[in-house]
Amino acid sequence: MKKIALLAALLVSAFAEAQFSVRLIVTQVATKAQEDIYVSGNFNNWNPKDENYKLKPFGGSRKSLVIKDMPAGTYAFRFTRGAADKMETTADGRDLADRVLEVNNDLSQEFTIAGWKDDYPEKPKPYTATPQVRVMDTAFAIPQLNRTRRIWVYLPKGYAGASKNYPVIYMQDGQDLFNEKTATAHEWGVDECMDTLQQKLNKEYIIVGIDNGGDKRQAEYDPAQPDGKAYAEFLVQTLKPYIDSKYRTRKAAENNYLCGSGSGAVISLYTALQYPAVFGGAGVFSPVFNNDLIYTIAEKFKPEQVAKFYFYTGSREPAAIPAGVQKLLNILQQKEKFVTRNVLNPLGQFSETYWRDEFDDFFKWL
Repeated sequence: MKKIALLAALLVSAFAEAQFSVRLIVTQVATKAQEDIYVSGNFNNWNPKDENYKLKPFGGSRKSLVIKDMPAGTYAFRFTRGAADKMETTADGRDLADRVLEVNNDLSQEFTIAGWKDDYPEKPKPYTATPQVRVMDTAFAIPQLNRTRRIWVYLPKGYAGASKNYPVIYMQDGQDLFNEKTATAHEWGVDECMDTLQQKLNKEYIIVGIDNGGDKRQAEYDPAQPDGKAYAEFLVQTLKPYIDSKYRTRKAAENNYLCGSGSGAVISLYTALQYPAVFGGAGVFSPVFNNDLIYTIAEKFKPEQVAKFYFYTGSREPAAIPAGVQKLLNILQQKEKFVTRNVLNPLGQFSETYWRDEFDDFFKWL
């Protein structure tokens, strides 16, 4: 029996280490067929112009690429003409879902390219914020930075006719949360999500969105820089007290959370760790840790009440992002009084599309 078990283990190991040859063939291209075509996928860090993944002529008008020594697994990719704004699209210009390959043997597959993103000029973006969203102030003062900022507020549908107080989520990159017209790329759809979930779950929250500082965004969202520390102080010392004075809120830390993505996730996490008496936790989506400060802060983290942290990353993001989250979790798991959830989306990439989908589960968990 031991020999049989050993043989089975060796066979499983051999299959896991097996490598295969994959040929991708483009048989037809709707436009710009004479230009170079590349493959951008999770096997080359989504590089849109990787010369090692450029298709070559393959008889007639066809082009192909042979990828050798691919381990067994699931791979996602798209065709591109060498830039992010020249990705393939559907025939009517809509973004195309990732193509997926299941590799467990040598294979050859044929594809057609229906259109390119730059074939379709950008159309004016529509105004999509729901009636529950209002701009509280177009130039709210940030005395800690001597700057001003637009602040958005989402109020539950029953707010005006009710007398109760509500918990609050403070979210970074406010222009990307509610309105496609103001979004940098695409909106998160937080207002539509809240309208639906609050009715289903009977849990109502106020959402406060703070616009980022444009070219000052990186500095304000980096707690290792003076602007980052000052921005966190603004959230704690200026914005939250004002929101608490103007709206019917639940003021205790366990009813107030932060949320953000990328660098916005970092400053949200930092603020929750640094000020546990003010905020009860954070939604941390694809955090980009550029230094070790966050780990140092986590080492010192000693909340008086239970803190809640929801981490989300995608396998198609740079490997340092999920690795950084795991390093942080290893520190937090040595602590008391905390609850975490760590979500790793095997096909998730660094974009609002995936954060929008995940916000639904974050709110349910919260």
